Amino acid sequence: MPAETLTELPLRPAPKEIKVPNNTSRDERRHKHSRSSYSEASPLTSRNNSLTFRPAKRPMTTPDKTIAVINASGRQAASFIRVATAVGYHVRAQLRNLEGVVANEVSTNPHVTILQGELYTKERPAEKGAVDVTKNGPISGIGVNHRLINDLFRGAQLAFINTTFYGDELKIGEALADAAKKAGIQHYIYSSMPDHHAYDKSWPSLPLWASKHQVEDYVKKIGLPATFVYTGIYNNNFTSLPYPLFCTELQPDGSWIWQAPFHPDAKLPWLDAEHDVGPAILQIFKDGPRKWGGGKRIALAYEMLTPKEACEVFFRGVGRPVRYVRGAIEVKVKIPEGYRCQLEALEQLYDLKNDDPAKQPPYFGDRELEESCPRVAMELWEGYRGLEEYAREVFWLEEQANGLTWMLDDDECGSYVASSAPSMNGHSNGHDHHQNGAPLSPPREHPDSEGDDDDDEGLVIKMPRKRDEEEWLA
Repeated sequence: MPAETLTELPLRPAPKEIKVPNNTSRDERRHKHSRSSYSEASPLTSRNNSLTFRPAKRPMTTPDKTIAVINASGRQAASFIRVATAVGYHVRAQLRNLEGVVANEVSTNPHVTILQGELYTKERPAEKGAVDVTKNGPISGIGVNHRLINDLFRGAQLAFINTTFYGDELKIGEALADAAKKAGIQHYIYSSMPDHHAYDKSWPSLPLWASKHQVEDYVKKIGLPATFVYTGIYNNNFTSLPYPLFCTELQPDGSWIWQAPFHPDAKLPWLDAEHDVGPAILQIFKDGPRKWGGGKRIALAYEMLTPKEACEVFFRGVGRPVRYVRGAIEVKVKIPEGYRCQLEALEQLYDLKNDDPAKQPPYFGDRELEESCPRVAMELWEGYRGLEEYAREVFWLEEQANGLTWMLDDDECGSYVASSAPSMNGHSNGHDHHQNGAPLSPPREHPDSEGDDDDDEGLVIKMPRKRDEEEWLA
């Protein structure tokens, strides 16, 4: 090979010395930075100058695929839509309605095509009163909106599907899978949950999760290239409002009590759905079905904490003591029938008579899947927001948005009259509940945002004052 030829660049001549007359006033003398170093006269602006010349940037490729998403105002779906559209994907998103903060965010996103409507249909009017579409299993007079479902996958190559208990979840889940296969979806990610009875006959099924497990089985049966994600307990389940399972009841001294049937020393998986679901799901799509297909299951949780440990980290974040009490689930407000059945089964699963934490059923049913937390989740996304960070930066914002005032440092704070708070289904519960506590200033560091959304899986608490128009459990 011929020897490399080096071209010697001519030396830049030294600048001429500029003499400033001694009689020039200080104001008349120009400061050395009063004129830009990169003005037109500067040699550094020359394209031929070796110090600044750079080749033109190569254009970055924009994803050319479209992703189908349902229940787009839910925490999981909204988190994913934010991330996917930010890097250029287009999304076809089903929304139940266009009301609310999150629905507005999604519907005004230029990379999102909205399909508005329910995934279920009312085939005939109810004979007596309104039909409860949250009941588990087939519901008389309630069908599947095949037209909307078929339209959802038109032109899509990928799908992130998280069904809820509105309508017959199994039938809707099967219809979605059939339509996805017919449309040739290349990678189908389904947000599933376990049927505990399938792992141990002595464990009861949790109705809302068992239906998801049945949908998962059907997706596998028809041969879709699929991945199944199991999400941990949402950080933002906690609320001072009197809602069951994750109510942190505010005490007169300003502390909180959390009462639930979980063993205080048994580990549980935790996840900030709003912050971390999106990036993790996007990475699964980027890795593709070659890595995650074939029906692989992923436990999406970034912390394994016992209830007592969760209270400790929450205290470090929010600055108020939180005490865990193992006890029955208290239902003080009106809740959907489907969720009521879920809570009753959950209380049976996490038997209060069991004193051995090692005998508590795994949250994800499968012990091997549970033991993969948080290792596999960290392979997908390392920038997670833990429970302590959530408590410090987001919890008080959501509480304030829901009408609570404990975080305000003035004489008028410290109590909340729950008679003005809607019940779990978005309507006033008609009862007065007073929650008093010492005023507490908000943490100094907090994001310039609000936690928007709604629902999912059954261990999720609705935030109605802020987002009472949002659907349950997504």
